[in-house]
Amino acid sequence: MSSSSSASTLGIDIGGTKIETALVDASGAIQARHRHPTNARQGARHVLEGIATCVEECLSQSAGEAVAAGVGVAGQVDAESGVVRSAPNLGWTDVPLQPHLHDALGLPVTVTNDVRAVTWGVWRHGAGRSIDDLVVVFVGTGIGGGVVSGGQVLAGHRGLAGELGHTTIMPYGRACHCRNRGCWEAYAGGWALEERAQEAVRTDPDAGAGLLDRAGGAVEDITGRTVHAAFEEGDPLAKRLVDATAEYLGLGLVGVVNAFNPQRVVMGGGMIDGHPQYVDRAAGVVRRRALGAAVTDLEVVASDLGGQAGVVGAATVAHPAHRAGGPRPAPAPAH
Repeated sequence: MSSSSSASTLGIDIGGTKIETALVDASGAIQARHRHPTNARQGARHVLEGIATCVEECLSQSAGEAVAAGVGVAGQVDAESGVVRSAPNLGWTDVPLQPHLHDALGLPVTVTNDVRAVTWGVWRHGAGRSIDDLVVVFVGTGIGGGVVSGGQVLAGHRGLAGELGHTTIMPYGRACHCRNRGCWEAYAGGWALEERAQEAVRTDPDAGAGLLDRAGGAVEDITGRTVHAAFEEGDPLAKRLVDATAEYLGLGLVGVVNAFNPQRVVMGGGMIDGHPQYVDRAAGVVRRRALGAAVTDLEVVASDLGGQAGVVGAATVAHPAHRAGGPRPAPAPAH
């Protein structure tokens, strides 16, 4: 058996469309990796079976072994019990994920929110390495976050801290997928950009002709990708939508920066990876609107983990050396 400092752990990232598993060593390097469709509509039991299959295929690619497994799932996770209280993109409510995987894999299993897992990966192995006051914001379909304060990843009373996407930026604003209105996610998340684009085309079909044409003539088929592709080609409506999204991203970050006073903010996720200009544009809003003292030496940078952030983060959460507060590597430079 490997020592805790050199052991490898499994990272399992459960998304709405795919399960991804990787065997990750203590330095954050991926030794083996496998993907498997989630097929969430077939129910939680089918997804759990798919996780076990994905892990088996991953481990078959490497001579290494895992001493533990970490799982990141988009939703609210009770850290103490490992029960997924709510995961809307999976259709899950009160699914005992940790107990099931512990039995299925025969390994210690840690379950957490997907972006909190990413926060561990960014802090230990990515653009936030060794920054003791750090905020991680990932923008994909929704917005998730994690906070490192004073060298500790904040968990909250029930392990639910970091739901930054559900902070309110517009009182009585747009309906969110949670029970609130005006959430940051409801303005700047990928699903919100899609909704805003569709509404704009319905309101002004002439201005939306370019987007509608790119979507094959069906308003409901306009997506964030449609908007960004049109933006790159100079479409005026797409430009207004992207400009507004950048402003909304910045407005949400203003509250986060004022609340937590981080040294560095690391932004990632599908929207950011595909369109990194959002980072500088959101940072500009923060510098104009946040407290002056809070932005004096603030750095806002893009994540450097790319598409492996989820599995590396999940594996990091479970690594015994990291969980025990072991030594950290030298700081990563700002980007």
